[in-house]
Amino acid sequence: MSVPLSDRPVRLGALSGVLAGLLIALPGLVEAFTGETAATSFFLALSPAFSLPLLAALHRRQASVAGRFGETAYVANLIGLGLFGGAAYAANLVLFYFDDDIIEETLTGPSVPALIGSAVVFAVGCALFGAAMIRARVFPRVPSWSYATALPLIALLAALPDSVLTSALHVVVGATLTWLATAALRRPTGTPSRRPGALTQHP
Repeated sequence: MSVPLSDRPVRLGALSGVLAGLLIALPGLVEAFTGETAATSFFLALSPAFSLPLLAALHRRQASVAGRFGETAYVANLIGLGLFGGAAYAANLVLFYFDDDIIEETLTGPSVPALIGSAVVFAVGCALFGAAMIRARVFPRVPSWSYATALPLIALLAALPDSVLTSALHVVVGATLTWLATAALRRPTGTPSRRPGALTQHP
């Protein structure tokens, strides 16, 4: 049975989100035992790119009930994901292979403030979009709350040395994205919804 044309962006975004979640959770689980490796860094670097279609799918699913706050949160999260995704790509596929001394020499001028700024914008965007999902009540509450809290933490703690804590946080974030993606796949698009507390109109 073919998927209706209007449903395909959501389906594709959700499938991409499942992949994004696995690309975070599985390397995080491995790093809990092995530490950061070239292989885990490679897969972690790719995850933000696959998260972009998921974010679009989640917004599309709840746009009718999320209102202006949801739209603003989506744009903020989209910008933050683009910035932080680029920083994560560079850190995992470029800086990973440099010695600490070279990294200190390379990250001069506006580089460090730019990296910190991208993490802050990403954290704020995730917190806002997570709040929008909590308010809209389209997706399960547990991953919605996790999106609003765990994803900002992964950005704000990115500068810390790798540890069991950071590995566990990667697993939680990956599970959150996978849960939201599968929820988007299960629920049909185009289903009318009302905001909490909205008045029911009678003919």
